[in-house]
Amino acid sequence: MGSDEKDRKFATTLARGLSVLRAFRASDDGLTHTQIAERTGLPKPTLTRLTYTLSQLGYLSHAGRNDKFRLGPSVLLLGSVAQVSISFVEMASEAMQKLADSSGTLALIAMQDADRMMLARTWRPQNTASIWLEPGHRLDLFGSSSGLATLAAMGEEQFAALSPTEDQRAMRQRGYEQLLERGFVITPADTQYTRRIHAVSVPFFAGEYGAPVSFTCGALPKDLDLERMEQEVGPALRDLVRDLERRTGRAPTLARRG
Repeated sequence: MGSDEKDRKFATTLARGLSVLRAFRASDDGLTHTQIAERTGLPKPTLTRLTYTLSQLGYLSHAGRNDKFRLGPSVLLLGSVAQVSISFVEMASEAMQKLADSSGTLALIAMQDADRMMLARTWRPQNTASIWLEPGHRLDLFGSSSGLATLAAMGEEQFAALSPTEDQRAMRQRGYEQLLERGFVITPADTQYTRRIHAVSVPFFAGEYGAPVSFTCGALPKDLDLERMEQEVGPALRDLVRDLERRTGRAPTLARRG
């Protein structure tokens, strides 16, 4: 399929409307027009039409002229339906919290969102100081361990759609080799998008999406050094995902890529 055909099918207005909804984060106490514009890059006239339409449909709420926009009841309904349909998240929840507590790391599930990885669920360790990233936060697809695990496990057609560079192809191959060798990935230092967080990830094939998602544990480098990732946290995370595959009756993710 050519790029022109793809462009004709692409609903730009719908994409812009969804970008407004995606601008909201769990910690936000509402957003002003200016804040939404900063996060989406949309011009004010376009944004005004979108927020008005979304408010009329119940996807945003807005009490008055000087009030902030908040996600509306229609979004909450969609979220409730999605949470029920994504059964693997709840099945893994107890084990992920236990792993967060025992390892002192932030445990999370991240899903590909275009050229980024979006955090869908997080588990913070109890009684332990840790990094704090909330659901909705986005990471680099190329440069994070969550992204590397997803890239290494995704199909060739899906990967080609990203128009990767040769360096990115090589990065993906390194991730694939790590998965074959030990069942988890750690982003090599020369490709990390940030040196302030160490993380290890394992892909899981989410049948609900027809694509891999990443289970990840991360912490500050002083709390999660390379040895701990390789010898302790990585194997524990890998075993958690393998157990989830058995419980859901799903084949290992790399078997699907093959």
